[in-house]
Amino acid sequence: MNRLAGKTALITGSARGIGKAFASAYVREGVKVCIADINVEAATATANDIGESAVAVHMDVTRQDSIDAAVAETIEKLGRIDILINNAALFTAAPIVDIKREDYDHVFAVNFSGSLFTLQAVARHMIERGQGGKIINMASQAGRRGEGQVAVYCATKAAIISLTQSAGMDLIKHQINVNAISPGVVDGDHWDGVDAFFAKLENKAPGQKKKEVGEAVPFGRMGVAEDLTGMAVFLASDDAEYVVAQTYNVDGGQWMS
Repeated sequence: MNRLAGKTALITGSARGIGKAFASAYVREGVKVCIADINVEAATATANDIGESAVAVHMDVTRQDSIDAAVAETIEKLGRIDILINNAALFTAAPIVDIKREDYDHVFAVNFSGSLFTLQAVARHMIERGQGGKIINMASQAGRRGEGQVAVYCATKAAIISLTQSAGMDLIKHQINVNAISPGVVDGDHWDGVDAFFAKLENKAPGQKKKEVGEAVPFGRMGVAEDLTGMAVFLASDDAEYVVAQTYNVDGGQWMS
């Protein structure tokens, strides 16, 4: 506990799910966190649940003005940003011949462009402060390989892995460590939609795809958000000072690299 005492963090898409778990874990380690989300009411409720070490801001990562305003508001409320987690993301799935351009544009705008330009805004702040920082991007096992029905989502997460490498190499001269976490299948509300998609596509009963996916994980079950928090704490800590431009699998053994 308190491995990150005195630090501040901005976590995008953190009103629920994995982002909320990251925020709660960081507060337990002594961090003041900003819950940034497009749903500011949900973000405010999450901040209230977590306690006085959490604040909320509205943030739409598809809009530069919103990114800039959220970063500025975070700095105003917390004094600075020591840690960024680029967590905001959307899932999409469709056979190749059914992919719609508007869906492609929106998912890339959230998953990749949103991460890139949030990283850029926070990195500028960290460089100006001159005290370094830690940036953690959220990749996925989907970025390690293609999947027949998930081309767009896989491509966004492959791009995140590449961005992590490029940004990591560029920013380490400013003592800013950029790394990424690559989860496997993580249970949560979003899996209801994923299961429904595959139930229709593969003519499966509701819940069957989710059961099959969980059983296929070498660990023996799907992940949960809390399985990822240890890596998020490590990558934000002094123990990770010499870790640069890496993407770490936290997936129950689904991918080896």
